[in-house]
Amino acid sequence: MKPQAAPLIVRTALREAFAQLRAAGVPSHTLAAELLLLHVLGCNRTWIYSHPEEELSALDAECYFALVRRRAAGEPTQHLTGKQEFWGLEFEVTQDVLIPRPETEHVIEVALDRLALRELRAGRPQKTDGAGLQIADIGTGSGCIAIALATELPAAGFVATDISSSALPVARRNAMRINVAGRIHFLECNLLDGVSVVADECDKSSPQSPSTSDSSLVTRHSPNLFDLIASNPPYIGRREAATLMREVREHEPEIALYGGEKGHEFYASLIAQAAEHLKPGGILVLELGHNSLPAVQPLLDASTWTKVSVTNDLAEIPRVLATERL
Repeated sequence: MKPQAAPLIVRTALREAFAQLRAAGVPSHTLAAELLLLHVLGCNRTWIYSHPEEELSALDAECYFALVRRRAAGEPTQHLTGKQEFWGLEFEVTQDVLIPRPETEHVIEVALDRLALRELRAGRPQKTDGAGLQIADIGTGSGCIAIALATELPAAGFVATDISSSALPVARRNAMRINVAGRIHFLECNLLDGVSVVADECDKSSPQSPSTSDSSLVTRHSPNLFDLIASNPPYIGRREAATLMREVREHEPEIALYGGEKGHEFYASLIAQAAEHLKPGGILVLELGHNSLPAVQPLLDASTWTKVSVTNDLAEIPRVLATERL
């Protein structure tokens, strides 16, 4: 009679997963193994380390090591679990959207700081709830920038655009789950090309309740709609593709990654449209690629833009460019 295999326990499962992922060269292999087990078991990290002798069911063990093999083959952990934390919020992610990065949280920080500083300079009480503010997120992807700002500014109105028809349903689901969907109008268009259409439709429609997302849009009596425009645009050069980790190169959407052959080509059109759509004194906040500042900063013509600032990330890379429209 064949001896029965010993049941697989949490500690052993993690050790085996650590070894497989380390051998495959997976970055942060320990974290990946933990997150996949948390996903399969539906528990938190405290539980797995306080229950190291807990037996896994045969089905859980099978599911877990199937995910480990897929991670070892290059699939991002976030695609396997379907989620990523950003700004303390949990976002759904799929292969149709860029996985939110910690560096992008600097965009939220800078945007909020610049809004507060603008009020301070004007001698006005700081608007902690964003009342009266109109904000646009260009290239919203998962919706992380617009949604994070919406949680911090609960009285502001938002437009979030993306050229990808596949990304927008993900963003809408995230907004619904985080309970800010009523204040964000998601729009499929290139940059802000479709904003005038939305505004014109609002002009023609009957008056609506202030709680609806369309009613929060400024109607297009002038092209200057927004108090703040934020964007994490595509900024990787196609000539850099071979240097990317395979998780990024093979699994994240090209339309959200590549900003042209050099990587910074996207910014000229973005800045030009922002100049047309920002109110005087309106704020533009842009995430930068690791080497794009020298190419992007000269695009901010002194006749249009003022109060330019650059914020470094934790690796001391220039990560966020902020300015105000004259």
